[in-house]
Amino acid sequence: MAREFRVGIIGTGGIAQNAHLPGWTKLADRGVKVVALADLNRKTAAAAAEKFDVPAVYTDYRKMLRSEKLDAVSVCTPAAFHCEQSVAALKRRVHVLCEKPTCLSTAECRRISAAARKSRRVFMTGQHLRFTGDSVALKEYLDSNPLGEIYYVHCRALRRRGLPARPTFTSKKLSGGGPLLDIGVHILDLAWWLMGGPRAVAVSGFTSERMIAKGGRIWNAWGTWDPRKTDVEDFACGLIRFENDAVMFLESSFLLNLKERSVFTAQLCGTKAGAQWPDCEIFSEKNKQLTDTKVFNIPKREAHSDEVRAFYEAAVGGRKSPVPIAESSEVIAILEALYDSAGKGREVKVKRVGRG
Repeated sequence: MAREFRVGIIGTGGIAQNAHLPGWTKLADRGVKVVALADLNRKTAAAAAEKFDVPAVYTDYRKMLRSEKLDAVSVCTPAAFHCEQSVAALKRRVHVLCEKPTCLSTAECRRISAAARKSRRVFMTGQHLRFTGDSVALKEYLDSNPLGEIYYVHCRALRRRGLPARPTFTSKKLSGGGPLLDIGVHILDLAWWLMGGPRAVAVSGFTSERMIAKGGRIWNAWGTWDPRKTDVEDFACGLIRFENDAVMFLESSFLLNLKERSVFTAQLCGTKAGAQWPDCEIFSEKNKQLTDTKVFNIPKREAHSDEVRAFYEAAVGGRKSPVPIAESSEVIAILEALYDSAGKGREVKVKRVGRG
């Protein structure tokens, strides 16, 4: 029988209870056991512990790290705490699966990178879109180079009226930003990964708070908010230039007035063909005739559970992180530059993260 693999969860809100805890539970036959939960709100943690049969509850994650002999933790707290909690776990030689966004700055990326390297433990960002059936199938197809040189990507993460009206999403102190850091990071990471992960060199960004300022005066699917206590953007977009002369246009919003209730897409355009995610469609030409091809045999996957499984297998197998900190650092560097550019009203260079 395999040795017990002991897991702790830091933060027991929605993402922990709907994604991480179920994902870890499905690995019980491999000796995985969630042994402890930590959350400032004991009531929330206790309810989660009862639901998932977890024996220990803490209100201080540091005490949990000291008291429990853990092999891994899932960090499921607001983004502002990801770096501190991830580094603390890595220093205790614990593998870390951290929810997106990885952290809030390139400086924090360097701290995490240094801690992971020193501890020789796996650090992985929870970019679950890389694990959907559509993403896996399209990535395998694109790796055979059917698009030629990819030179333009257009990705969108848009909601019509879908602002999560809670401080963890509306307070910059907790979230670090608005839709760009919450849902924009998902489509940015996915599109960047699909196009092969080129190095970004410069960005020109724009943000707006026009819709969020209407709090209480407009309808929102997820409740109302006080605009006086809200300091994040409701819309962001930007043009990203890469060192291979490719460009990406990114759009992200919680409250955009558009036809659809939600738009989550990535269009990749190359010199031979184009591709659309999540449709897994390829647009090309043959014998001077335009062709549209759809990729079939899409594997059925549970993205969050497969993400947890991939992390676990890397941890126990001594393998490379499925979503390495070096890749996540590139994504954070782009997001950091987009906010910087929006504030300055001009194009800015993307910081190089380097080694921590």
